[in-house]
Amino acid sequence: MSQRTYFQLWADVQVELRRLLDEELPAEPLRPEKDRVVFFQRLATFYVRYIQTLRQLEEAYDLMVHPQKRRLVRQILDSVMGRVLELKNEMVEKEFSEYHYMDDVLHDLKLTPAELEIPIPRYFLRERSKEVQERKAMVADLLKMVEMNESPEPQAVKHMSPEEAVRLVQLAERARQGCLRAKLNVECRNMNRMYRTKDSGAADMELAATCIQKVWRSFVSRRRTKAERQEEMFFLGMIMDPKHQLPSPAETTAQANEACTRVKQEEHEEAYQKSIEVVTNQLRDMEGHDMSKTMKEQIRQWFIECRNATGVFPDYPDEEDGGSALIFAQKNPQQLMEELAEKEVAANNKPKGKEEKKEKGKKDEAKDDKEEEAAGLKMMPSAFLSDLEEGHKTFVDFWQTRDESENFIQRHEVELIKEEKRKVVEEEIQKQVDEQMRQELAEWKLSVDKDKGGKAKANAKKKKASKSGKKKKKEKDLTADRTLESLCQELVEQGLLKQADRVRLQDYLGDYSYLGTTLRQNDIEPMPSLSDVRQVLSLYAVLPLGSQSVHEKAPLVKAMLLVGPSGVGKKMLVHAVCQETGSTMFDLSPLNTAGKYPGKSGLAMMLHLVFKVARLLQPSVIWVEDAEKMFYKKVPKEEKELDPKRLKKDLLKSLKLIKGEDRVLLIGTTKDPLSADIKSLCKMYSKIILIPRPDYGSRYILWKRLIQKQGGEVTEALDLSSLAKITDGYTPGHMVQAIQSVLTKRRILMQTSRPLTAVEFVPPLAKIDPVFQEEEEALKNWYAKTPLGKKRIKAATGKEEEEAGKGKNTKKKKKKK
Repeated sequence: MSQRTYFQLWADVQVELRRLLDEELPAEPLRPEKDRVVFFQRLATFYVRYIQTLRQLEEAYDLMVHPQKRRLVRQILDSVMGRVLELKNEMVEKEFSEYHYMDDVLHDLKLTPAELEIPIPRYFLRERSKEVQERKAMVADLLKMVEMNESPEPQAVKHMSPEEAVRLVQLAERARQGCLRAKLNVECRNMNRMYRTKDSGAADMELAATCIQKVWRSFVSRRRTKAERQEEMFFLGMIMDPKHQLPSPAETTAQANEACTRVKQEEHEEAYQKSIEVVTNQLRDMEGHDMSKTMKEQIRQWFIECRNATGVFPDYPDEEDGGSALIFAQKNPQQLMEELAEKEVAANNKPKGKEEKKEKGKKDEAKDDKEEEAAGLKMMPSAFLSDLEEGHKTFVDFWQTRDESENFIQRHEVELIKEEKRKVVEEEIQKQVDEQMRQELAEWKLSVDKDKGGKAKANAKKKKASKSGKKKKKEKDLTADRTLESLCQELVEQGLLKQADRVRLQDYLGDYSYLGTTLRQNDIEPMPSLSDVRQVLSLYAVLPLGSQSVHEKAPLVKAMLLVGPSGVGKKMLVHAVCQETGSTMFDLSPLNTAGKYPGKSGLAMMLHLVFKVARLLQPSVIWVEDAEKMFYKKVPKEEKELDPKRLKKDLLKSLKLIKGEDRVLLIGTTKDPLSADIKSLCKMYSKIILIPRPDYGSRYILWKRLIQKQGGEVTEALDLSSLAKITDGYTPGHMVQAIQSVLTKRRILMQTSRPLTAVEFVPPLAKIDPVFQEEEEALKNWYAKTPLGKKRIKAATGKEEEEAGKGKNTKKKKKKK
């Protein structure tokens, strides 16, 4: 498609975005909604519409060439991603569930379930491809070095005499000949039996010919019928025509055009960066002197006005307050002096102790009163709606009506660069002017206000002392003298830094849950599908790790726990998150850390190393396999020597130090959460994701895709529906085991003469124990004891409203007292 098409797509997205902003930020504030179902319906509708907007914006950004347009689209794209995460967080808090079912919303908007899939922006990896490849190469080299150092010495070849060698060859040859002789004997015996059973009478030639004709005609008719059936299926579009399975000329042309577009993006970006440097230098040389001159004149005029108004020269604003930027604001000298005086008074007279508590109590009472007045559900304030409005305003003001008929190649706009960089140059010059004018003001004060010079110095000392007293203690760096490469090498040698497997999130197969809304309407809590799990991982892990701005402003998720039976794909999801975001992977599993860095000091050093390197190589994922071992109620005897609970306290402390700017995520996986203390486990992991065994739709897709991936052919002889039906309770891991045992190299070669059938997969499946209903019910009951599960039960039984009512009554009584 042409660049005009992508610009039109962007314009259409902005129209939809304007509608969403008008609905979310109306002129008159909406009344609180008392009906929880209606409120959730509104949230779900916004959520689905924002996902549609996100998908279109991602497509426009991926193939746009104009560098300045791409920057604005990227800003809007990140804001839309953040808004989707905010709506997801709000839906979780209102519905008390990590999984949501929006069949009715999709039906109202006339969308398919596939359009509810969270699109993962391609720029996560494409714009960091060099960096990601360098990290992978570094880790791979370190792993090779470790393997070389740890590889055992080759065993010495035992010397053998010629006699012994000849004897060994003779034994092998005699064994081979014996096997062949036995095989020939069996074949001869079978042939003799066949001849004995034959009728000694002469064969009737006519009966033989008739028999041959019947067989041949039936074969020909079957072949003709099969060909006609295939033609009909091709015509109806039920089967893909083999000639269409190969890429068509149009597809190859589109791929070539896309590659050319990528090259143009890089060329235009390089030209844009060079132009920024040239324009910035020109502004400094051409306009820098005039800017500093006008600033100095305005500041001197302000000095004189303040002197005339108050009789004293003013104090120069600090850099923290903005410096001379406060002076250039449209305010009188008296107003500026009053503001500065108020700030000093507020800093010196802070309420302490009981006064603080009284003020907090008053604020809490005011909040309670407001909540009582506006009883109902309201949407939470957003950190991204202002950015969306700003981006939309920039689009409308500059790009919507801009004539680009002469800019067919989509090069950058020099005037735009000048406008942006003029502000940057002004800020640079402002800092230089501030330093000069502070000195000049001090000289004026010394020459005119000699009597007050000592006081000014004393005030300056007090300010410096107060500033120095506000400094917070920084975290100690135990490895300040070491390089990043040495730290990575040590972590690789200890097995804590690992290479993630090449798995994508789209490889985690699963179908949409079509009956979720219906079951919930009948007060039945449905088990989520594997498609829902994939969607939740995209929201909580992939999108925040992929974008820095989204991670800083969106609801922060520091740790999440994946709970499910063995074989549902927990480990695969962890590796997929690392691959989708280009994250560095660390392994802090109890079994992996056993015996490493002994003692308290060693434990502190290990966690310091991991979290320091994770911040330096962010985005990073810290994986804890068998997370329940860290929170055992009672440690088994065979694991006491491993000390699996040694990381329990220190890991939680290190986790609390992660801030919004640190793209570090802790992911734990467990198949036996019942053996862990649920309170301490929930303290560590704020998000708990329950992964079920696959439903019928997911099993059907899994069987089809996994067989094809292993080299098998899905034909009419293979009844996938029956195979999916009888494998209820089997996980994707069990299916992979069965497929690998059946589809050997020899069986793959025999498919043309003997197609695959469902019966072949039954024997290997019979040797595997499935996930029984009791185990799944035990996991559901355990999840009901988590904080979110308890809230869900209270909301379902109506206890939450009773508790809220009791809380309000007690508050009223306290107020009356």
